[in-house]
Amino acid sequence: MSDRPTTLGDLRASGWEPRTVKAEVRSNLIDRIRAGRPLVDGIVGYEDTVVPALERAILAGHDIILLGERGQGKTRLIRGLVGLLDEAIPAIDGTETNDDPYAPSSAAGRRILAEQGDDAPIRWLAPEDRFSEKLATPDIAVADLIGDLDPIKVAEGRYLTDEETIHHGLVPRTNRGIVSINELPDLPPRIQVALLNVLEERDVQIRGHLVRLELDLLLVATANPEDYTNRGRIITPLKDRFGSEVRTHYPRTAEHEITIVGQELTPPPADVVWDLPQVMREVVVALTERARTSSHVNHRSGVSVRFSIANAETLIASAIRRALRTGESPAVPRVADLPSLVQSSMGRLEFEVFEEGREEELLRRMVSEAVLDVFRDRLGTADLSGVLAAFDAGVEVETGDLVPSEQVVADAGDVPDLADLLRRLDLAEESPAHVACGLEFVMEGLHLTRRLNKDATLSGGTVYAG
Repeated sequence: MSDRPTTLGDLRASGWEPRTVKAEVRSNLIDRIRAGRPLVDGIVGYEDTVVPALERAILAGHDIILLGERGQGKTRLIRGLVGLLDEAIPAIDGTETNDDPYAPSSAAGRRILAEQGDDAPIRWLAPEDRFSEKLATPDIAVADLIGDLDPIKVAEGRYLTDEETIHHGLVPRTNRGIVSINELPDLPPRIQVALLNVLEERDVQIRGHLVRLELDLLLVATANPEDYTNRGRIITPLKDRFGSEVRTHYPRTAEHEITIVGQELTPPPADVVWDLPQVMREVVVALTERARTSSHVNHRSGVSVRFSIANAETLIASAIRRALRTGESPAVPRVADLPSLVQSSMGRLEFEVFEEGREEELLRRMVSEAVLDVFRDRLGTADLSGVLAAFDAGVEVETGDLVPSEQVVADAGDVPDLADLLRRLDLAEESPAHVACGLEFVMEGLHLTRRLNKDATLSGGTVYAG
Protein backbone atom coordinates (compact mmCIF):
# COMPACT_ATOMS: atom_id res chain seq x y z
CA MET A 1 0.00 0.00 0.00
CA SER A 2 2.98 2.33 0.51
CA ASP A 3 3.16 3.41 -3.14
CA ARG A 4 -0.49 4.43 -3.34
CA PRO A 5 -1.77 8.04 -3.17
CA THR A 6 -2.02 9.37 0.38
CA THR A 7 -3.98 12.59 -0.24
CA LEU A 8 -7.07 13.49 -2.21
CA GLY A 9 -5.00 15.54 -4.65
CA ASP A 10 -2.67 12.63 -5.34
CA LEU A 11 -5.69 10.37 -5.81
CA ARG A 12 -7.21 12.69 -8.41
CA ALA A 13 -3.88 12.85 -10.23
CA SER A 14 -3.65 9.04 -10.31
CA GLY A 15 -6.83 8.81 -12.37
CA TRP A 16 -8.66 6.52 -9.92
CA GLU A 17 -12.38 6.23 -10.65
CA PRO A 18 -14.95 5.11 -8.05
CA ARG A 19 -17.55 2.38 -8.59
CA THR A 20 -20.18 0.82 -6.36
CA VAL A 21 -19.38 -2.36 -4.49
CA LYS A 22 -21.95 -4.30 -6.53
CA ALA A 23 -20.41 -3.07 -9.79
CA GLU A 24 -16.97 -3.97 -8.45
CA VAL A 25 -18.01 -7.49 -7.44
CA ARG A 26 -19.84 -8.00 -10.74
CA SER A 27 -16.84 -6.88 -12.78
CA ASN A 28 -14.45 -9.12 -10.89
CA LEU A 29 -16.84 -12.08 -11.24
CA ILE A 30 -16.97 -11.50 -15.00
CA ASP A 31 -13.17 -11.64 -15.07
CA ARG A 32 -13.22 -14.91 -13.12
CA ILE A 33 -15.79 -16.50 -15.40
CA ARG A 34 -13.85 -15.50 -18.51
CA ALA A 35 -10.66 -16.91 -16.99
CA GLY A 36 -12.38 -20.18 -16.06
CA ARG A 37 -11.79 -19.69 -12.34
CA PRO A 38 -14.32 -20.81 -9.69
CA LEU A 39 -16.55 -18.32 -7.92
CA VAL A 40 -15.34 -19.53 -4.51
CA ASP A 41 -12.42 -21.86 -3.90
CA GLY A 42 -12.96 -25.06 -1.90
CA ILE A 43 -16.69 -25.43 -2.56
CA VAL A 44 -17.62 -28.98 -3.60
CA GLY A 45 -20.89 -30.23 -5.10
CA TYR A 46 -22.41 -26.83 -5.87
CA GLU A 47 -20.93 -26.40 -9.34
CA ASP A 48 -24.18 -27.13 -11.18
CA THR A 49 -26.71 -25.93 -8.61
CA VAL A 50 -25.85 -23.23 -6.08
CA VAL A 51 -22.90 -21.58 -7.85
CA PRO A 52 -24.86 -20.75 -11.07
CA ALA A 53 -27.68 -19.22 -9.00
CA LEU A 54 -25.20 -17.20 -6.96
CA GLU A 55 -23.41 -16.00 -10.08
CA ARG A 56 -26.71 -14.87 -11.60
CA ALA A 57 -27.58 -12.97 -8.41
CA ILE A 58 -24.23 -11.15 -8.42
CA LEU A 59 -24.44 -10.34 -12.13
CA ALA A 60 -27.94 -8.95 -11.53
CA GLY A 61 -26.63 -6.70 -8.74
CA HIS A 62 -28.93 -8.20 -6.11
CA ASP A 63 -28.75 -8.46 -2.37
CA ILE A 64 -28.86 -12.17 -1.61
CA ILE A 65 -30.33 -14.53 0.95
CA LEU A 66 -28.93 -18.06 1.15
CA LEU A 67 -31.61 -20.48 2.28
CA GLY A 68 -30.63 -23.91 3.56
CA GLU A 69 -30.28 -26.23 6.52
CA ARG A 70 -27.33 -26.11 8.89
CA GLY A 71 -23.95 -27.31 7.74
CA GLN A 72 -24.45 -26.62 4.03
CA GLY A 73 -21.57 -24.18 3.63
CA LYS A 74 -23.61 -20.97 3.55
CA THR A 75 -21.19 -19.00 5.70
CA ARG A 76 -18.22 -20.31 3.76
CA LEU A 77 -19.84 -19.20 0.50
CA ILE A 78 -20.37 -15.70 1.84
CA ARG A 79 -16.83 -15.40 3.16
CA GLY A 80 -15.59 -16.54 -0.23
CA LEU A 81 -17.26 -13.52 -1.85
CA VAL A 82 -14.58 -11.34 -0.24
CA GLY A 83 -12.31 -12.65 -2.99
CA LEU A 84 -14.42 -10.69 -5.51
CA LEU A 85 -13.50 -7.35 -3.94
CA ASP A 86 -10.72 -5.20 -5.38
CA GLU A 87 -7.25 -5.51 -3.92
CA ALA A 88 -7.61 -2.06 -2.34
CA ILE A 89 -9.86 0.99 -2.52
CA PRO A 90 -9.30 4.49 -1.05
CA ALA A 91 -11.35 6.05 1.75
CA ILE A 92 -11.16 9.34 3.61
CA ASP A 93 -8.94 8.80 6.64
CA GLY A 94 -10.71 9.70 9.88
CA THR A 95 -14.19 8.52 8.88
CA GLU A 96 -16.01 5.62 10.53
CA THR A 97 -17.99 4.83 7.40
CA ASN A 98 -15.20 4.35 4.83
CA ASP A 99 -16.29 7.45 2.93
CA ASP A 100 -15.68 7.69 -0.81
CA PRO A 101 -13.07 10.49 -1.26
CA TYR A 102 -15.07 11.92 -4.16
CA ALA A 103 -18.51 11.70 -2.53
CA PRO A 104 -18.37 11.48 1.29
CA SER A 105 -21.55 10.18 2.88
CA SER A 106 -20.97 11.28 6.49
CA ALA A 107 -20.71 14.67 8.15
CA ALA A 108 -17.19 13.83 9.28
CA GLY A 109 -16.10 13.11 5.72
CA ARG A 110 -17.63 16.31 4.38
CA ARG A 111 -15.99 18.32 7.16
CA ILE A 112 -12.54 16.85 6.45
CA LEU A 113 -12.83 17.68 2.74
CA ALA A 114 -14.09 21.20 3.48
CA GLU A 115 -11.22 21.88 5.89
CA GLN A 116 -8.33 20.23 4.03
CA GLY A 117 -9.37 20.05 0.37
CA ASP A 118 -6.81 18.23 -1.77
CA ASP A 119 -4.66 17.66 1.32
CA ALA A 120 -7.35 15.45 2.90
CA PRO A 121 -5.67 12.18 4.00
CA ILE A 122 -6.51 8.94 2.23
CA ARG A 123 -6.29 5.44 3.64
CA TRP A 124 -6.52 2.24 1.60
CA LEU A 125 -8.88 -0.57 2.49
CA ALA A 126 -8.01 -4.22 1.86
CA PRO A 127 -10.79 -6.71 1.08
CA GLU A 128 -10.83 -8.07 4.65
CA ASP A 129 -11.40 -4.50 5.93
CA ARG A 130 -14.58 -4.32 3.86
CA PHE A 131 -16.33 -7.42 5.17
CA SER A 132 -18.29 -7.88 8.36
CA GLU A 133 -20.59 -10.59 9.60
CA LYS A 134 -23.03 -10.79 12.45
CA LEU A 135 -24.76 -13.83 13.90
CA ALA A 136 -28.33 -12.81 14.54
CA THR A 137 -29.38 -13.36 18.14
CA PRO A 138 -32.51 -12.22 19.99
CA ASP A 139 -30.49 -9.80 22.14
CA ILE A 140 -29.21 -7.71 19.22
CA ALA A 141 -30.23 -4.05 19.38
CA VAL A 142 -30.73 -1.53 16.59
CA ALA A 143 -27.64 0.25 17.89
CA ASP A 144 -25.51 -2.83 17.15
CA LEU A 145 -26.48 -2.93 13.48
CA ILE A 146 -27.36 0.68 12.64
CA GLY A 147 -26.09 2.97 15.40
CA ASP A 148 -27.16 5.22 18.25
CA LEU A 149 -26.31 8.48 19.96
CA ASP A 150 -22.92 8.42 21.66
CA PRO A 151 -23.23 9.89 25.18
CA ILE A 152 -19.47 10.48 25.35
CA LYS A 153 -19.59 12.71 22.29
CA VAL A 154 -22.55 14.59 23.77
CA ALA A 155 -20.62 15.02 27.02
CA GLU A 156 -17.75 16.53 25.02
CA GLY A 157 -20.03 19.44 24.11
CA ARG A 158 -21.69 18.45 20.84
CA TYR A 159 -25.41 19.13 20.35
CA LEU A 160 -27.81 16.22 20.06
CA THR A 161 -28.74 17.49 16.62
CA ASP A 162 -25.13 17.19 15.48
CA GLU A 163 -24.73 14.22 13.16
CA GLU A 164 -21.28 13.55 14.59
CA THR A 165 -22.80 12.60 17.95
CA ILE A 166 -23.84 9.31 16.32
CA HIS A 167 -21.94 6.13 17.02
CA HIS A 168 -22.32 4.06 13.89
CA GLY A 169 -23.20 0.38 14.03
CA LEU A 170 -21.90 -2.57 12.06
CA VAL A 171 -23.74 -1.82 8.82
CA PRO A 172 -22.58 1.82 8.33
CA ARG A 173 -19.05 0.85 9.37
CA THR A 174 -18.98 -1.63 6.50
CA ASN A 175 -20.01 1.00 3.95
CA ARG A 176 -18.57 0.15 0.50
CA GLY A 177 -18.25 -3.49 1.47
CA ILE A 178 -20.10 -6.75 2.10
CA VAL A 179 -22.30 -7.24 5.18
CA SER A 180 -23.30 -10.76 6.19
CA ILE A 181 -26.10 -11.51 8.65
CA ASN A 182 -26.29 -15.17 9.60
CA GLU A 183 -29.58 -16.76 10.71
CA LEU A 184 -31.63 -13.69 9.78
CA PRO A 185 -34.96 -15.09 11.12
CA ASP A 186 -33.48 -14.96 14.63
CA LEU A 187 -33.54 -11.15 14.49
CA PRO A 188 -36.62 -9.79 16.28
CA PRO A 189 -39.09 -8.15 13.84
CA ARG A 190 -38.37 -4.65 15.21
CA ILE A 191 -34.68 -5.13 14.33
CA GLN A 192 -35.53 -6.46 10.89
CA VAL A 193 -37.56 -3.30 10.27
CA ALA A 194 -34.37 -1.28 10.78
CA LEU A 195 -32.87 -3.02 7.74
CA LEU A 196 -35.70 -2.04 5.38
CA ASN A 197 -34.13 1.31 4.45
CA VAL A 198 -30.71 -0.28 4.09
CA LEU A 199 -31.97 -2.67 1.43
CA GLU A 200 -34.22 -0.30 -0.48
CA GLU A 201 -33.35 3.38 0.01
CA ARG A 202 -29.70 2.61 0.88
CA ASP A 203 -29.66 4.88 3.91
CA VAL A 204 -30.14 4.60 7.67
CA GLN A 205 -32.19 6.59 10.16
CA ILE A 206 -31.00 6.93 13.75
CA ARG A 207 -33.13 8.17 16.64
CA GLY A 208 -35.20 10.40 14.40
CA HIS A 209 -32.19 12.42 13.25
CA LEU A 210 -32.66 14.20 9.96
CA VAL A 211 -29.66 12.30 8.63
CA ARG A 212 -29.43 10.62 5.25
CA LEU A 213 -26.34 8.45 5.46
CA GLU A 214 -26.14 6.98 1.98
CA LEU A 215 -24.62 3.50 2.01
CA ASP A 216 -23.00 1.42 -0.68
CA LEU A 217 -23.40 -2.23 0.37
CA LEU A 218 -23.82 -5.78 -0.75
CA LEU A 219 -26.00 -7.41 1.91
CA VAL A 220 -25.96 -11.20 2.10
CA ALA A 221 -28.00 -13.10 4.69
CA THR A 222 -28.51 -16.74 5.60
CA ALA A 223 -31.55 -18.52 6.94
CA ASN A 224 -32.99 -21.96 7.43
CA PRO A 225 -36.09 -22.71 5.35
CA GLU A 226 -39.23 -21.69 7.18
CA ASP A 227 -40.30 -25.31 7.46
CA TYR A 228 -37.19 -26.09 9.49
CA THR A 229 -37.18 -23.38 12.14
CA ASN A 230 -39.52 -22.37 14.92
CA ARG A 231 -37.30 -19.57 16.17
CA GLY A 232 -38.60 -16.78 13.98
CA ARG A 233 -39.60 -15.58 10.55
CA ILE A 234 -38.30 -13.04 8.08
CA ILE A 235 -40.86 -10.25 7.91
CA THR A 236 -42.51 -10.04 4.51
CA PRO A 237 -41.34 -6.49 3.57
CA LEU A 238 -37.73 -7.44 4.29
CA LYS A 239 -37.95 -10.70 2.37
CA ASP A 240 -39.34 -8.77 -0.59
CA ARG A 241 -36.29 -6.49 -0.63
CA PHE A 242 -33.77 -9.27 -1.26
CA GLY A 243 -33.23 -9.53 -4.98
CA SER A 244 -32.27 -13.21 -5.10
CA GLU A 245 -32.92 -16.26 -2.97
CA VAL A 246 -30.36 -19.02 -3.42
CA ARG A 247 -31.13 -22.50 -2.08
CA THR A 248 -28.28 -24.59 -0.75
CA HIS A 249 -28.32 -28.35 -0.19
CA TYR A 250 -26.37 -31.22 1.28
CA PRO A 251 -23.89 -33.05 -0.98
CA ARG A 252 -25.81 -34.90 -3.68
CA THR A 253 -23.25 -37.71 -3.93
CA ALA A 254 -21.12 -39.65 -1.44
CA GLU A 255 -18.03 -38.67 -3.43
CA HIS A 256 -18.73 -34.98 -2.85
CA GLU A 257 -19.19 -35.45 0.89
CA ILE A 258 -16.04 -37.59 1.13
CA THR A 259 -14.10 -34.81 -0.61
CA ILE A 260 -15.48 -32.22 1.82
CA VAL A 261 -14.60 -34.41 4.81
CA GLY A 262 -11.06 -34.79 3.48
CA GLN A 263 -10.48 -31.06 3.09
CA GLU A 264 -12.10 -30.07 6.40
CA LEU A 265 -10.47 -32.62 8.73
CA THR A 266 -8.57 -31.14 11.65
CA PRO A 267 -5.15 -32.81 11.36
CA PRO A 268 -3.77 -34.63 14.43
CA PRO A 269 -0.33 -33.68 15.83
CA ALA A 270 2.43 -33.70 13.23
CA ASP A 271 4.43 -36.37 15.08
CA VAL A 272 1.62 -38.92 14.72
CA VAL A 273 1.51 -41.00 11.54
CA TRP A 274 -2.08 -41.79 10.58
CA ASP A 275 -4.27 -42.68 7.65
CA LEU A 276 -8.03 -42.73 7.15
CA PRO A 277 -8.63 -45.31 4.39
CA GLN A 278 -11.16 -44.55 1.70
CA VAL A 279 -13.37 -47.44 2.78
CA MET A 280 -13.68 -45.98 6.31
CA ARG A 281 -14.45 -42.55 4.86
CA GLU A 282 -17.26 -44.20 2.92
CA VAL A 283 -18.61 -45.75 6.12
CA VAL A 284 -18.62 -42.34 7.82
CA VAL A 285 -20.52 -40.76 4.93
CA ALA A 286 -22.91 -43.73 4.69
CA LEU A 287 -23.74 -43.21 8.39
CA THR A 288 -24.57 -39.57 7.69
CA GLU A 289 -26.80 -40.57 4.78
CA ARG A 290 -28.56 -43.12 6.99
CA ALA A 291 -29.19 -40.41 9.57
CA ARG A 292 -30.55 -38.04 6.92
CA THR A 293 -33.06 -40.61 5.69
CA SER A 294 -33.96 -42.24 9.00
CA SER A 295 -37.56 -41.91 10.12
CA HIS A 296 -36.33 -41.90 13.74
CA VAL A 297 -34.39 -38.64 13.31
CA ASN A 298 -36.03 -35.23 13.48
CA HIS A 299 -35.09 -33.59 10.17
CA ARG A 300 -36.37 -30.09 10.80
CA SER A 301 -32.84 -28.82 11.37
CA GLY A 302 -31.08 -31.33 9.11
CA VAL A 303 -27.98 -33.49 9.58
CA SER A 304 -24.96 -31.29 8.95
CA VAL A 305 -21.85 -32.15 6.95
CA ARG A 306 -20.11 -31.33 10.21
CA PHE A 307 -21.62 -34.62 11.46
CA SER A 308 -19.47 -36.46 8.90
CA ILE A 309 -16.38 -34.39 9.67
CA ALA A 310 -16.66 -34.88 13.44
CA ASN A 311 -17.20 -38.62 13.04
CA ALA A 312 -14.14 -38.94 10.81
CA GLU A 313 -12.07 -37.05 13.37
CA THR A 314 -13.40 -39.32 16.15
CA LEU A 315 -12.39 -42.44 14.20
CA ILE A 316 -8.89 -41.06 13.69
CA ALA A 317 -8.65 -40.20 17.39
CA SER A 318 -9.67 -43.73 18.36
CA ALA A 319 -7.02 -45.20 16.07
CA ILE A 320 -4.36 -42.82 17.44
CA ARG A 321 -5.30 -43.82 20.99
CA ARG A 322 -4.71 -47.48 20.08
CA ALA A 323 -1.44 -46.64 18.33
CA LEU A 324 -0.15 -44.72 21.35
CA ARG A 325 -0.92 -47.63 23.67
CA THR A 326 0.33 -50.42 21.41
CA GLY A 327 3.14 -48.66 19.58
CA GLU A 328 1.82 -49.54 16.11
CA SER A 329 2.23 -47.17 13.18
CA PRO A 330 0.49 -45.83 11.21
CA ALA A 331 -2.72 -45.28 13.18
CA VAL A 332 -5.48 -46.65 10.95
CA PRO A 333 -9.18 -46.72 11.99
CA ARG A 334 -10.91 -50.11 11.88
CA VAL A 335 -14.41 -51.44 12.42
CA ALA A 336 -13.47 -51.88 16.09
CA ASP A 337 -13.33 -48.07 16.33
CA LEU A 338 -16.88 -47.55 15.03
CA PRO A 339 -18.58 -47.88 18.45
CA SER A 340 -16.86 -44.62 19.40
CA LEU A 341 -19.16 -42.88 16.90
CA VAL A 342 -22.21 -43.81 18.94
CA GLN A 343 -21.17 -41.68 21.91
CA SER A 344 -19.81 -38.83 19.80
CA SER A 345 -23.02 -38.68 17.74
CA MET A 346 -25.51 -38.71 20.59
CA GLY A 347 -25.67 -34.93 20.93
CA ARG A 348 -25.49 -34.19 17.21
CA LEU A 349 -28.73 -35.85 16.12
CA GLU A 350 -32.19 -34.79 17.17
CA PHE A 351 -34.37 -37.87 17.51
CA GLU A 352 -38.13 -37.91 17.42
CA VAL A 353 -39.75 -37.55 20.84
CA PHE A 354 -41.18 -41.06 20.83
CA GLU A 355 -37.65 -42.48 20.43
CA GLU A 356 -36.53 -41.10 23.79
CA GLY A 357 -34.34 -43.63 25.58
CA ARG A 358 -33.54 -45.58 22.41
CA GLU A 359 -30.98 -43.19 20.93
CA GLU A 360 -27.95 -45.42 21.53
CA GLU A 361 -29.68 -48.48 20.11
CA LEU A 362 -30.76 -46.58 17.00
CA LEU A 363 -27.28 -45.18 16.44
CA ARG A 364 -25.70 -48.62 16.74
CA ARG A 365 -28.15 -49.90 14.17
CA MET A 366 -27.36 -47.02 11.80
CA VAL A 367 -23.64 -47.68 12.14
CA SER A 368 -24.18 -51.34 11.22
CA GLU A 369 -26.39 -50.37 8.29
CA ALA A 370 -23.68 -47.97 7.06
CA VAL A 371 -21.05 -50.73 7.16
CA LEU A 372 -23.41 -53.07 5.33
CA ASP A 373 -24.09 -50.47 2.63
CA VAL A 374 -20.37 -50.04 1.94
CA PHE A 375 -19.70 -53.79 2.18
CA ARG A 376 -22.31 -54.54 -0.48
CA ASP A 377 -20.99 -51.77 -2.68
CA ARG A 378 -17.34 -52.78 -2.34
CA LEU A 379 -17.49 -56.58 -1.99
CA GLY A 380 -20.95 -57.50 -3.18
CA THR A 381 -19.55 -59.43 -6.14
CA ALA A 382 -16.37 -60.71 -4.44
CA ASP A 383 -15.75 -64.41 -3.89
CA LEU A 384 -15.61 -64.78 -0.10
CA SER A 385 -15.85 -68.55 0.01
CA GLY A 386 -12.17 -68.87 0.92
CA VAL A 387 -12.57 -66.58 3.92
CA LEU A 388 -15.65 -68.46 5.10
CA ALA A 389 -13.84 -71.80 4.66
CA ALA A 390 -11.01 -70.57 6.89
CA PHE A 391 -13.43 -69.68 9.67
CA ASP A 392 -15.32 -72.94 9.23
CA ALA A 393 -11.97 -74.68 9.71
CA GLY A 394 -11.63 -73.14 13.16
CA VAL A 395 -10.16 -69.65 12.72
CA GLU A 396 -11.21 -67.21 15.45
CA VAL A 397 -10.24 -63.54 15.49
CA GLU A 398 -10.49 -61.40 18.59
CA THR A 399 -10.56 -57.67 18.06
CA GLY A 400 -11.32 -54.44 19.89
CA ASP A 401 -10.39 -50.78 19.91
CA LEU A 402 -7.15 -51.52 21.86
CA VAL A 403 -6.24 -54.84 20.23
CA PRO A 404 -3.02 -54.38 18.20
CA SER A 405 -3.34 -54.75 14.46
CA GLU A 406 -0.56 -57.33 14.38
CA GLN A 407 -2.58 -59.56 16.74
CA VAL A 408 -5.66 -59.31 14.49
CA VAL A 409 -3.59 -60.29 11.46
CA ALA A 410 -1.89 -63.14 13.36
CA ASP A 411 -5.24 -64.52 14.59
CA ALA A 412 -6.61 -64.54 11.03
CA GLY A 413 -3.60 -66.44 9.72
CA ASP A 414 -3.27 -67.11 6.01
CA VAL A 415 -6.62 -65.87 4.69
CA PRO A 416 -7.29 -67.05 1.10
CA ASP A 417 -7.67 -64.31 -1.53
CA LEU A 418 -6.72 -61.65 1.02
CA ALA A 419 -4.65 -59.70 -1.52
CA ASP A 420 -7.63 -59.42 -3.88
CA LEU A 421 -9.92 -58.27 -1.06
CA LEU A 422 -7.46 -55.61 0.07
CA ARG A 423 -7.14 -54.41 -3.52
CA ARG A 424 -10.91 -54.08 -3.78
CA LEU A 425 -10.84 -52.03 -0.59
CA ASP A 426 -7.92 -49.85 -1.75
CA LEU A 427 -5.82 -50.96 1.23
CA ALA A 428 -2.06 -51.57 1.32
CA GLU A 429 -0.76 -55.06 2.05
CA GLU A 430 2.52 -53.92 3.58
CA SER A 431 1.09 -52.33 6.73
CA PRO A 432 -0.44 -54.60 9.45
CA ALA A 433 -2.72 -51.69 10.40
CA HIS A 434 -4.17 -51.52 6.87
CA VAL A 435 -4.46 -55.31 6.62
CA ALA A 436 -6.28 -55.41 9.97
CA CYS A 437 -8.61 -52.68 8.74
CA GLY A 438 -9.48 -54.77 5.70
CA LEU A 439 -9.88 -57.99 7.69
CA GLU A 440 -12.23 -56.42 10.21
CA PHE A 441 -14.30 -54.84 7.47
CA VAL A 442 -14.68 -58.20 5.70
CA MET A 443 -15.51 -60.01 8.93
CA GLU A 444 -18.09 -57.42 9.97
CA GLY A 445 -19.69 -57.53 6.53
CA LEU A 446 -19.93 -61.33 6.69
CA HIS A 447 -21.44 -61.07 10.15
CA LEU A 448 -24.02 -58.51 9.02
CA THR A 449 -24.97 -60.77 6.11
CA ARG A 450 -25.43 -63.65 8.59
CA ARG A 451 -22.46 -65.68 7.40
CA LEU A 452 -20.16 -65.25 10.39
CA ASN A 453 -20.71 -65.28 14.15
CA LYS A 454 -19.72 -62.36 16.34
CA ASP A 455 -19.66 -62.56 20.13
CA ALA A 456 -18.74 -60.04 22.81
CA THR A 457 -15.88 -60.73 25.18
CA LEU A 458 -15.68 -59.94 28.89
CA SER A 459 -13.00 -57.30 28.15
CA GLY A 460 -15.35 -55.37 25.87
CA GLY A 461 -13.98 -56.67 22.57
CA THR A 462 -15.51 -59.05 20.03
CA VAL A 463 -14.66 -62.45 18.60
CA TYR A 464 -15.45 -63.44 15.00
CA ALA A 465 -15.85 -67.16 14.40
CA GLY A 466 -17.43 -69.62 11.99
